Amino acid sequence: MSNVNPNIEESWKTILIDEFNKDYFITLKQFLLEEKQTQTIYPKGNEIFAAFNFTPFDKVKVVILGQDPYHGTGQAHGLCFSVPEGIKPPPSLVNIYKELNSDIDFQIPNHGNLKKWTEQGVLLLNATLTVRANQAGSHQNKGWEIFTDSVIKTISEKKNNVVFLLWGKYAQAKELLIDKSKHFILKAAHPSPFSAYNGFFGCKHFSRTNDLLKRNNLKEIDWKLH
Repeated sequence: MSNVNPNIEESWKTILIDEFNKDYFITLKQFLLEEKQTQTIYPKGNEIFAAFNFTPFDKVKVVILGQDPYHGTGQAHGLCFSVPEGIKPPPSLVNIYKELNSDIDFQIPNHGNLKKWTEQGVLLLNATLTVRANQAGSHQNKGWEIFTDSVIKTISEKKNNVVFLLWGKYAQAKELLIDKSKHFILKAAHPSPFSAYNGFFGCKHFSRTNDLLKRNNLKEIDWKLH
């Protein structure tokens, strides 16, 4: 996995260059190299930074924050909540689709690939960017969270009027990294089947995001995936 740092889009590489040279990141890289010797790691090496590669820094308008990549075969492809076409949408994504369907004119697609959102400025960021196959949370507390916290802080400091969607307690803890005087934070329960009925369903975050973008003369997100 010696390709961990070069494989990131140029604008992000420029803005995060200091992070890649910090001790924690060098240690993280070493951990991943060693893991790869004996374990299957998701997503594939060239997809670890997919969220950044599809959504350059200057294009970021919305941030959706997830926790961990999916750990099942073929599911993770570097975008939070998203799965490649041909892979059955996991339960949290099914609930995201249900909320979209009730919130806006959204027809539920037959796939779970959210890449179309990323091309419009939606950064689909997991707090931890890798995972060991079939072991949820196995790469937590190895350094990724330091990196992604720095990403959130950098967006907060260097941009304006970004809409952050924080679903569930884990994501909401990141609120402290965001300057509320120049960004927007929308909070709801996590879309997981365990919590979606506690305030994710009915949150209307997709129409509310577009209202905020429109109010700031930014192009709205076309959430449709057909």
